[in-house]
Amino acid sequence: MVDPARINWPVPEPELPEGVHLALVEAAQAAATAYRAARHSHGRADLGATVADGADGTPTMRVDALVEDAIAESAHRNGVNLLSEEAGFLDHGSAVTLVVDPLDGSSNAASGVPLSCFSGVVTTDGVASEALTVWLDTGRAWWAEAGRPTPYRTSGRTTLDGASVNLHRPKAGSMDGWHRLMGRIGRLRVLGTTCLEAALVAEGSIDAFADPGSDAHRLVDLAAALVMLPSAGGVVLDVHGRPLTFDPDLTRRWSGVVAATPQLGEDLVAAILG
Repeated sequence: MVDPARINWPVPEPELPEGVHLALVEAAQAAATAYRAARHSHGRADLGATVADGADGTPTMRVDALVEDAIAESAHRNGVNLLSEEAGFLDHGSAVTLVVDPLDGSSNAASGVPLSCFSGVVTTDGVASEALTVWLDTGRAWWAEAGRPTPYRTSGRTTLDGASVNLHRPKAGSMDGWHRLMGRIGRLRVLGTTCLEAALVAEGSIDAFADPGSDAHRLVDLAAALVMLPSAGGVVLDVHGRPLTFDPDLTRRWSGVVAATPQLGEDLVAAILG
């Protein structure tokens, strides 16, 4: 009999385009393989159990640790540095660093909700060159190179009224922003995975995603969006105007706004701030 606590549906191989940096390819493949094994070997409660405190100051779930460990081994094999949510900075003496969110949407992944992602950016001496986000439950991938057009574009929407907007879950510090947005947006979703939601903005499936004021995002949450959105015609902003930079300090936080156009981004920020 199948253990009902296990999450046994398959995890496909990532559908990666040609041209992706080898270290990023192998990191994404390692994430998918480890996620697949974790779901077959552990029940929901075990996957969601806290096993450590991450470098970002938040609890590390077992599923996070299993996926990140596999990515760390891949980075070591490829001789590149790694900046990751749980482990922090792993220095392998390279000019190249992968900035990764090993498993964005950890709570979804542990619970069996099929909305979780691997997301990674290649940087050389602190300058980002490409970004990859993989929806682990489907294998679907989004890839962008800094400064080059992508094969997908944002919706191009410029106004907030009636827009399709995904929001970060309500948290302390964001409730006023939530209430102000609710009266203006046309459709609201909460998926629980910033990296996937940012990719959906980049391809035009939704108009925007925002954390309406709770300062919930770290660099790893927004790194891929910082490369992908400008290449697709969109923008990434902080509600309070703080610059979003590739700073290795994972204790830094931002209230990220990912929008189809600069005009929509500014409209969102103004509505959140009231």
